[in-house]
Amino acid sequence: MKDRILAFLQSENKSYAQFAEEIGVQPSGISHILSGRNNPSLDFVVKMLERYQTLSTDWLLFGRGPMYRHISQPGLFDVEPVIKAQDDSGHEPVPDIARSNISGPEDRKNAPDREDRVADPASVREKRLEKVLMFYSDKTFNEYMPS
Repeated sequence: MKDRILAFLQSENKSYAQFAEEIGVQPSGISHILSGRNNPSLDFVVKMLERYQTLSTDWLLFGRGPMYRHISQPGLFDVEPVIKAQDDSGHEPVPDIARSNISGPEDRKNAPDREDRVADPASVREKRLEKVLMFYSDKTFNEYMPS
């Protein structure tokens, strides 16, 4: 298993110290495991699998299959249906973003009606796109800044 842990560290480009900090163990414990002095404990393996959820349990424990499990991530435009809840009065709750300028429960009672909370068109026009970051599966990214 020590060879697989070492391969994982190389794949993730992590130092022993970074790895130890991320999973909450002593760096000396990592050193002892990788030198072959100690075998990893169940607690160590559980911490590692909890922190790195894409890491394959079969690969780590038995060396079977690929290092990483395939976890499908929703695409940018995959949208789950929105379920609108109602509060006790039968009205839709105020979204957190609309509450940003309301300080406490007393102010929420006096919150303006939904029509009054629509953003001022002049302030919307002042917003402009500054930057778009695109992250790729090979751990690279591109930055797009409109002119």
